[in-house]
Amino acid sequence: MNKLTKRLIACFDIIGGRVTKAVNFQDNIDVDSAETLAEKLYEAQIDELIFYDITASNEKRKIDIEMVKKVANRVFIPFTVGGGIKNLDDMYETLKAGAEKISVDSMAVRNPQIIREGAREFGSQCIVLSTQVKRESKMPSGYEVYIDGARLATGLDALDWLKQVEELGAGEICLNSIDNDGTLNGYDLRLMKMAEEAVNVPLIASGGAGEPEHLRVLFTETGSQAAIISSMLYSPRMSRNYSVRALKDELQSAGINVRPFFNFFEKNFEFF
Repeated sequence: MNKLTKRLIACFDIIGGRVTKAVNFQDNIDVDSAETLAEKLYEAQIDELIFYDITASNEKRKIDIEMVKKVANRVFIPFTVGGGIKNLDDMYETLKAGAEKISVDSMAVRNPQIIREGAREFGSQCIVLSTQVKRESKMPSGYEVYIDGARLATGLDALDWLKQVEELGAGEICLNSIDNDGTLNGYDLRLMKMAEEAVNVPLIASGGAGEPEHLRVLFTETGSQAAIISSMLYSPRMSRNYSVRALKDELQSAGINVRPFFNFFEKNFEFF
């Protein structure tokens, strides 16, 4: 088993500075302001945060820099920001606002060289490729890449795309299953195993986590280095939400190496 420390990541889909939750990228429910929820999860000792300004690309506007600055003033853990990133200037502005990494998705498909340019300018460790994929039997791998908030099929085979972005210099890949997204039925393990065999960069699994067992299975059966666990933490659709501590305790009990929980920083949070 891979003994590298596994990371638990909360991913925020942002609309107008507010965190929302959806199922299969539809029917978004408002949760909280981005900076408020980020601070709660920081104090609950989440390992990392990812923010997607999910309407920026579709609205053809820049990412909400003021939102990035507000979050950076409240949290002191790594956070990645994506949505509306079109060029190096946008990347620079977002990093200057306090983000540690830049996520590219739709723009990377339209202009793959943005990955190479970003990696050369800021280092591969700053460039995260986020991609949304859906099961499609006509594709060689069985998965097709979608963009624009999972609304537009690209005709790209998922594994071919992952190999290409690794060659271009992406330092990490966040791989989201559209089919599993928000369902709480577990990650697409087949997808993650195939991705692990195709590329050598760290992989973040996204889409489907609903209970601690899903994390245990992901980390024991695949080489994924991190997992998105947003629904488990704060989704209003969950019958119960889990604390970061409870999740880490269960993973440690299963022999999975996660970052330790520090009692002196513990707080009890009620998200709903």
